[in-house]
Amino acid sequence: MVNKQQILRFARIGNRVITALLRAGIKLNGLGYPMYLLTVLGRKSGLPRTTPIVVLMSQNEYYLGSPYGMVDWVRNLRAAGEATLTRGRRTETFTARELSPKEAAPVLKEAFKKDNPFVRTYGVTPQSSLEEFERAALTHPFFHLQRVS
Repeated sequence: MVNKQQILRFARIGNRVITALLRAGIKLNGLGYPMYLLTVLGRKSGLPRTTPIVVLMSQNEYYLGSPYGMVDWVRNLRAAGEATLTRGRRTETFTARELSPKEAAPVLKEAFKKDNPFVRTYGVTPQSSLEEFERAALTHPFFHLQRVS
C-alpha cells in the first residue's frame, strides 16, 4: 500500500521535471488537457510562485481545479485574485473567480466525461449525479479564469 507521504514526494519530483520542461518551452498535455505554468503571487511572501497545472477548457473558457484539495496555489490564488498562465512562449494574465460548488458541478461533470484519471481524486465517476459533483467541489476548489485585456 502506497502512503500519502510517498504520493506527495512523487508529485513534487514530477512537478519539478514538468516545470523544467514547460519552462524550456515544451508544450505538454496532461491527460488530454493542455498543461501550463501557473504563476501567482504568494499570499505571505508576495513573491511569484509557479506550479505546473492542467487547465480545463470548456467552450473557450479556462478553468482550474484542484484535484488535491486545499493546496498552496489555491490559497495564493484566492488571496491574489489573478495569475499568469504560460504555455510555450506565450504568457497571459487572468483574473480568477472561485466558483461555488453549484457552479463548478456542471463544468466538472462535462470535463470528466472523457477518460480522466483525476476523477478518482474527486471521489466521483463520470456517471455521478450533479449533486455528487457539488459535494466533490466542496473540498476541491474550482476557479474560472478570465483574460485581462
